[in-house]
Amino acid sequence: MATPLFQPHNGVLDVAYAPEEHTEIAENPPRFTWMPAVLEGGAYRLQLSADPGFAPETTREYAGIPYNLFTPDEVLAPGGYYWRYALVAEDGSFSEWSKIRAFTVAPGVPETPLPARDSRYTAAAAAHPRLWLQAEELPRFRDAVKRDPESTGWAGFLAEAVLPWAERPLIAEPQPYPGNKRVASLWRQMYIDCQEMLYAIRHLAVAGVVLEDAELIAKAKAWLLHAASWNPDGPTHRDYNDEAAFRMAGALAWGYDWLYGELTGEERVFVRRVLLERTRQVAFHVIERSRIHHVPYDSHAVRSLSSVLIPCCTAMLGEEEEARDWLDYALEYFSAMYTPWGGKDGGWAEGAMYWTTQMAFVTEALNLVRKYTGINFYDRPFFRKTGDFPLYTLSPDTLRASFCDQSSLGDPVNLKTGFNIRQFAGVTGNGLYQWYYEQTRELNPDSQMIFYNYGWWDFRFDEMVYRWDYPQVEAVAPLAAEPVKWFQDVGWVAMHHRMDDPTEHIMLLAKSSRYGSVSHSHGDQNAFLLHAYGEPLAIESGYYVAFNSTMHMQWRKATRSKNVILIDGQGQYAGTDKTKNMAATGTVLEAWHRDGVSFTSMDATEAYREHVPYIRRYTREYYLMDSAYVVIVDAVDLAQPGQVDWLFHTLYPMTLKGQTFLVNGVKAQMEGRFVYSSSGDLVLSQESGFGGVDPAEWEGQPPHWHLAASTREAASHRMVTLLTPRKAGMQDYVSYFMDDQGHGVHLYFTYQGVSRRVEVAKPY
Repeated sequence: MATPLFQPHNGVLDVAYAPEEHTEIAENPPRFTWMPAVLEGGAYRLQLSADPGFAPETTREYAGIPYNLFTPDEVLAPGGYYWRYALVAEDGSFSEWSKIRAFTVAPGVPETPLPARDSRYTAAAAAHPRLWLQAEELPRFRDAVKRDPESTGWAGFLAEAVLPWAERPLIAEPQPYPGNKRVASLWRQMYIDCQEMLYAIRHLAVAGVVLEDAELIAKAKAWLLHAASWNPDGPTHRDYNDEAAFRMAGALAWGYDWLYGELTGEERVFVRRVLLERTRQVAFHVIERSRIHHVPYDSHAVRSLSSVLIPCCTAMLGEEEEARDWLDYALEYFSAMYTPWGGKDGGWAEGAMYWTTQMAFVTEALNLVRKYTGINFYDRPFFRKTGDFPLYTLSPDTLRASFCDQSSLGDPVNLKTGFNIRQFAGVTGNGLYQWYYEQTRELNPDSQMIFYNYGWWDFRFDEMVYRWDYPQVEAVAPLAAEPVKWFQDVGWVAMHHRMDDPTEHIMLLAKSSRYGSVSHSHGDQNAFLLHAYGEPLAIESGYYVAFNSTMHMQWRKATRSKNVILIDGQGQYAGTDKTKNMAATGTVLEAWHRDGVSFTSMDATEAYREHVPYIRRYTREYYLMDSAYVVIVDAVDLAQPGQVDWLFHTLYPMTLKGQTFLVNGVKAQMEGRFVYSSSGDLVLSQESGFGGVDPAEWEGQPPHWHLAASTREAASHRMVTLLTPRKAGMQDYVSYFMDDQGHGVHLYFTYQGVSRRVEVAKPY
């Protein structure tokens, strides 16, 4: 008799049972995930059939599945299917079958099977190098460099990214923090030191081998052996400074792979032993401690698949048994569960800056996989569409106009974002992505030495790699950009007018996300940002200091720093309990554009539940009318009377008068006007600074200005706000009047002879 199978209910942080009957199958074959039946040991067998009785003649069976995720190696014919799984014990016996789940495969979805483990690496050569250029490809690149060092990107790479390291003294191994207590500045310097180790080893090794230059090879070996001498259990251990550890593992992988033919047998064993240990540290954390196949919302653990497991295991494949297991895990995760932060729309719940960081490493890793194994993950729907996310939510001319944590907060769009999106131009041929890249190169050309660039990537190396691997795509200006872009996978809505011209561009960005405030997300469901005519008007306020700084926890993550509401002084949950973070959700109810009106409605009720348990409902509607003005409708219903503060943040002191506030920017200005409040006139006030933040964290930086428009107490509130951005010096306005006969309030707005009506239900 088969043993019982434990089928735990999944929580908000856990992997889902999928596919289910109502799951949209976005690719063929579908990806199968389930909650682990045991925490350690065992494997799974999975059956897939067109028959709910699993008749043998219609059933496929897959065995030896080591984790609770699986991608078949063959596509399915369109139609209905059923699936189930069983746990296989170490003695070969297996449990009863799981609950049967049904799904349907529609015709025409992308076909993205994953080769089975036993045939996955048949196209992979045993020779080195394997990272980027393959051994058999190296002579062709060597010839291309000799013929045309400029157009290959080699000349810039050699001059700026190679030769300086031939003259630099070796970097000393970092020391522990004083008293082993992390200091943000020392943490950053430590990982930058390790990034420089990566630059020195990778660039000298690649240049030395391509040029067959004995002196450069000798320099590369010196750096590599020096790096291998650092204590893997010291300050660059994964548990002490994971950013440093990731870089050290990558540096050893590139050095070992590219210098393989130049190392003695003893040197290979020495370097590979240290590389294996550093890779093991990361693999242990990812698989055994973080368990991202069970709870996928660990940003650094997911990133380490790209930055560590793929390059390191590729370098050691066939030489260390564990390397194959870890590489299989990474590829299966990328096939079945990536990405936990988005879906087929290409969104990224952690925001555009962390999209940049993740995509930088992911695209590098996927390029390595494609060239070494022939597996092309770029065919997956997420990767075909994810260039849309920065295009619409971090447009090249905008400042302080995207949500979530941002190390580049307040700076022009990061140049690496442009390099990333060009990668997707090369993959898809999308000229809009190429336009974005060219705009970032033009608008932010001199940012290579800023810590969030220099400490993470080298653009000269990136340029050379891209030119060799991908075609040049012709740029297409976004004249036909979608006026409303709804990323349903992450709950972000972007509204645009004239994205192609910074002097005319208006962008309204709003979000209400099922991811709540988990990871690098904030307590900002239903919040908005507004950038118009070259000026940030409604901003993402505060400064970037470091993760878990007082600026981060007391201001940036908190609702009081957002353009949204407080209820009785309370905001959304944005603390450190991940379960509560994931419960503090929002929802985009609808989003559309028609007849000159862009619209979205959002519900952030659950985001406030932790701190305002008597909330019944909080919804907000956004209207961008005729690409000229914005109307915001807030509806708050409570189980007891409460006060609402309507919050707004900007770079400049505001002029307050009656029910209006005026933002006076340099290129643009904006009038805000509260045209209706069900509890009576609002009380407007403003302040500057950042309450509760250590002043040393923003010393020398300009203060930001914060508006609070406060209601009287009531159990229900309805507020309508009119925002009119305009170019500096312009005097136009939007006229309005109200008709409150009957059961609703009807507000009419007129601009340039065109009238629009907004209906608001009366509170009762």
